[in-house]
Amino acid sequence: MEVALSAISGEILSRLISFVIKKHTDRSCVEDKLERLQHLLLRLHTVVEEAEGRYITNSKMLLQLRMLVDGMHEGYHVLSTIRFKPVEEDTSSHSQVTQPPALSSPLKRTRAAASSFRTAITSNHELQASLKKLETIVANMTEFVILLGGCKQMHRRPYDTYIYIDNFMFSRLVEKQELINALLQDDSPVGAPAVVPVTGAYRAGKKSLVGYVCNDNMVRSHFSSVLHLKSNSFLKVSRKMFMPVRTLVVVEFISDVGDSEWVKFYSDASPQMGAGSKVVIVSRFQEIARFGTVKPVVLRSLSQAEFSYLFKALAFGGTDPENHPQLSSIAMELAMNVNGLLLVANTLADLLRKNQSVRFWFHMLKRFRQSVERNFSRFGEHPKQLVERDHPTDITMLVQPSSAVLRLMPPHGDARLCMEQLPKVKFADLVQGSATVQPDEEFQITMWESRLPPFTKFVASCVAEEHPCTSSDNKRHKSCKQ
Repeated sequence: MEVALSAISGEILSRLISFVIKKHTDRSCVEDKLERLQHLLLRLHTVVEEAEGRYITNSKMLLQLRMLVDGMHEGYHVLSTIRFKPVEEDTSSHSQVTQPPALSSPLKRTRAAASSFRTAITSNHELQASLKKLETIVANMTEFVILLGGCKQMHRRPYDTYIYIDNFMFSRLVEKQELINALLQDDSPVGAPAVVPVTGAYRAGKKSLVGYVCNDNMVRSHFSSVLHLKSNSFLKVSRKMFMPVRTLVVVEFISDVGDSEWVKFYSDASPQMGAGSKVVIVSRFQEIARFGTVKPVVLRSLSQAEFSYLFKALAFGGTDPENHPQLSSIAMELAMNVNGLLLVANTLADLLRKNQSVRFWFHMLKRFRQSVERNFSRFGEHPKQLVERDHPTDITMLVQPSSAVLRLMPPHGDARLCMEQLPKVKFADLVQGSATVQPDEEFQITMWESRLPPFTKFVASCVAEEHPCTSSDNKRHKSCKQ
């Protein structure tokens, strides 16, 4: 009997030692892979940052640059997913409450262990795939780096340094280069300016991109005059506004335009401008591209990996996310909830950057979770899909507690399109609680104001409806009085 017990004990001890060694080995292997991934990302990021400060005119180099940028964002996303644990519920306010015994049952522990095991396997596969992809990209970028050294450097001014972080929000390195190249081509004769369409996803940063390019030093020095026009007024523009010099005209269309209207504008404006003039037309409607005379610049929607990286860059500012793992985890989930809404992301990141406390960030995360759930419950879609379809969106849960139900109506492109004498409120002020609205009130809400010339304001109308519960209470109160 003693011999049998000794043999069993020895077998159990042997298996336990083997398990501990294997677990330690696997963990060491993962750490080695993460270190290798971080090293590859550093090399890749160095090249991408250098490319951002160069004028790249080679179209094939731009294709390779897109691969470098996409690979960099995917790599950072995998690195963050593995390093930073999912956000746990804030238990600080529930410290006095004891959990029931059922929560610590063997069945629940088994399920949790199984879920953790599946997550670990998935993460390991993603890590291995990301490593393989980045190793291939880095191994094949030697020619790109050599050719990049021959590209002209961009002149950076102090103002450019100031907006460097905001430049991450659209991070359109390839699209920026494509647009600059199209504008600097001096091949348009007098009376026939080239037309460059800029189209893409809804609220993808088209106007921000055009504003940044128009502020580029070479573009500014290339054109003697720059005009910004709106679709509701471009036909009313006097010919006297155009001068016989090299002119850049930017026209924003918020809806489709008839062929006859475009022909009238182009035929009236073209003879008044000098050789080498360009017309940039900006719209989310792909049909507008039919007016173009060169290949359109198309802005695709940001991938989740790219948006997550850019959101963290905006939210942390100059702070290193590596030193704040809890904030990094919250930022990742916030990016998932915001789901590519750039205007909301700009406002939210600005608030987070000013108050980098775990409690505040987690509070904002809970509000965004509730907002997404509320819109799914009421409309069956994520707020992003609702906004893209010009459908009213419920933003009640994003603002400080109030008795009003807030509905964001389809937005307008600029404050000048909203001529009604309505109260004006900033979205950031509503979120912070520094501004309030009354039930049954309609007001203008400034979602975001660009920091780039011409400093476009993104304005929408918002309706504050009386909360159903409050309305019912008022009716009962009135009936009691009667």
